[in-house]
Amino acid sequence: MVGNGKLSRWRFSIRSSATARKSEKTKPLDEFICPISGLLMFEPVVVSSGQTFEKTSVDVCKELNFAPILADGSRPDFSTVIPNLALKKAIHSWCKSTGADLPCQTDYNFIQDSVRTLMSSSSQSEGDSRFRDSERDLLKGMADKPPLILTHAATQLNPRSIPHHHYYSSSSEESVLANVPDTPPFPFVTRPSCYSSSPSASTSSEIVIDETLDPNSSTSDEQHFSTKLKSLDVFEQEQCVISLRKVTRTDEELRVSLCTPRLLAALRQCLLSRYAAVQTNAVAALVNLSLENANKLKIVRSGIVPPLIDVLKGGFSESQEHAAGALFSLALEEENKTAIGVLGALQPLLHALHSDSERTRNDSALALYHLSLKQSNRVKLVKLGAVSTLLTMLETGLAGRVLLVLCNLAASTEGKSAMLDSNAVECLFRKLRTENVNASESTRENCVACLYSLSHGSMRFKGLARAARGAEVLRVVEENGSERAREKAKRMLMMLRERDEGGESVDWDAFLEGGVSQTQYRGSSTEF
Repeated sequence: MVGNGKLSRWRFSIRSSATARKSEKTKPLDEFICPISGLLMFEPVVVSSGQTFEKTSVDVCKELNFAPILADGSRPDFSTVIPNLALKKAIHSWCKSTGADLPCQTDYNFIQDSVRTLMSSSSQSEGDSRFRDSERDLLKGMADKPPLILTHAATQLNPRSIPHHHYYSSSSEESVLANVPDTPPFPFVTRPSCYSSSPSASTSSEIVIDETLDPNSSTSDEQHFSTKLKSLDVFEQEQCVISLRKVTRTDEELRVSLCTPRLLAALRQCLLSRYAAVQTNAVAALVNLSLENANKLKIVRSGIVPPLIDVLKGGFSESQEHAAGALFSLALEEENKTAIGVLGALQPLLHALHSDSERTRNDSALALYHLSLKQSNRVKLVKLGAVSTLLTMLETGLAGRVLLVLCNLAASTEGKSAMLDSNAVECLFRKLRTENVNASESTRENCVACLYSLSHGSMRFKGLARAARGAEVLRVVEENGSERAREKAKRMLMMLRERDEGGESVDWDAFLEGGVSQTQYRGSSTEF
């Protein structure tokens, strides 16, 4: 028979084991902890540089004009703040599943004391490393004004003068219509023009690497790449980034395992390199990593978008191609759309539509299409004067992709107003008239879809359509167009023939010319 003492010891042992397992189970992920306060985040926000912090921590840092040094050696940019609703939801889900307490509003004074402590330790650290800082300042100054010998070294690493081979899939045969209730979504390109899984499609920047770098050996290790990418030896850095690009071209599992905060931080520095081969292959490797859905959110949150935008603005020509492709790939993720717009990608992407590179133009247009699915980005595009820019490109080879962006803008109040003010109705009917002759069905469908969106709830549309002789164009579509185009053309023709309420019809010519609406009473329906 077991005594009480023995039974008591067994109870203690079981309780202790359960407590240990519970403690291990309820330990939160590092992503849930604010890097500044060290607490579970109550109101996580994404800052301009891509990292996530507790909002109170950001407010205190901005008040004290302080940016802490993070684990990867970078300093965050607190100029813009976006609520990270996805992470907040994930934290709440984790708390419910583990039984942990939900995070509470962080005490402002506590955060203020924590930040002041960080400021004090940061000052101490900077004082101890003055010599290293001086070296970095000197190197930075040399980089800003490199001597002739460094310029020559840079030219040796420029891409070889091998003709570019373009491997991209065109969306000219695809149709993505406006977001109207009766229109189902259609498939479209989801991979950047600059990406190719074929090793034979290597671009000029992919100099043949040392054969000792076996992609299947230790070069595939994340730590190896992270270390080599930070090397001060430019040749070693170049060989590493080329190897990274090669091993991530086709291996999907490797893309996921390599996409860590440490590697992304090292890759981010390579984007800023003044050496063409380093910068170009770094952006190309980033495109490969971004192809995996599991990586898209990680990449944006790593703070890599701002330097990526800088490459699109003023990087090497081939780097710009890959930068546009990377932004397009990242914009496919729903949670990235708002952040990319806030971080300033819209204006450079609009400018890239005029690039000499077809790849850059195509991927920039598709990036704008996906970003303009968000209302906040539509408003930004209208303020940037995007409507006029896009309308002028309807007569170029980019018309099919530009129409996709215009369809999104036409679905918003701000975009519709700007398009009507910019004579979009006449431009679209002119394009539609041309496509009726050329029989380009996808472009014709998108033109009709855009006009259909503009016609909704707009009294101005009738007059503008009449001035552009739109009814005769729509009749051709009604007779010869696709099923989707015919249906929309039919609805618009019915709307154009409708009399105004009370039996009155507006003399739109007088309204447009004189600014005063006049009415006439007619016995038959209005003809256009």
